[in-house]
Amino acid sequence: MKVRIAYIEEPPFYWTGEDGRPTGADIELAEVVLRAIGVSAIGYQRTSFAEFLPGVQEGRWDMNVPIFITPERGQQVDFSVPVWTIGDGFLVRSGNPKALTSYEAVAGRADARLGLIPAQVQVDSAKAAGVRDDQIVLFKDQSEAIAAMMAGRIDAFAATALGNRTAARAHPALDAVDVDAGKSGAELIGGFSFSKSNPGLLQAVNTELRRYLGTSDHRARVAKYGFTSAEIDGVIAGTPRDA
Repeated sequence: MKVRIAYIEEPPFYWTGEDGRPTGADIELAEVVLRAIGVSAIGYQRTSFAEFLPGVQEGRWDMNVPIFITPERGQQVDFSVPVWTIGDGFLVRSGNPKALTSYEAVAGRADARLGLIPAQVQVDSAKAAGVRDDQIVLFKDQSEAIAAMMAGRIDAFAATALGNRTAARAHPALDAVDVDAGKSGAELIGGFSFSKSNPGLLQAVNTELRRYLGTSDHRARVAKYGFTSAEIDGVIAGTPRDA
């Protein structure tokens, strides 16, 4: 059995390594789980965030790497049990010159420009906090947003806190700032997604995830990519185990 997985460039979750092969915490998780359920060949399709849901719905691939689970997305695809819980974060220039520590802080500064990726949950969080359309600059991916920040076109880029911490380590001129989880950037859960016409694959993946998540092997694998216990334990407690 072969399974095709779509991914984008967003370290440390998933990205294309120097050898041209997909790598990352969620890539490893997918491979461990799929091999355990008998998948003999795994194919990868690099795509854009906006194509995740249409692509799996249309059968261009069989599953997506984990993204945030929302009720709106759940109307289009089926999600696996959660695999991590992660809050929002900002990527800012070193020293955070405009003191942007929350979406509300961005909204409170008319001269602040916030980079976002269309269709990601951070767009809704920003607008709910009062960030105006003329303060938002949209980009196709993280690398494009980072280039814009380096050029002074934006003051912050909103994505996952973990992803931005990873980006900041790779770019010394940038800092990562965790968005206060008590405000608009609340922690959300993420899971693999599947076409609603493919319940068999979803069920098999879920069965193995319930067995594997939280094991010592799982924790060691994701720790290599900067995941903390909090980002794993937050979903383990709420994931029912098979008898």
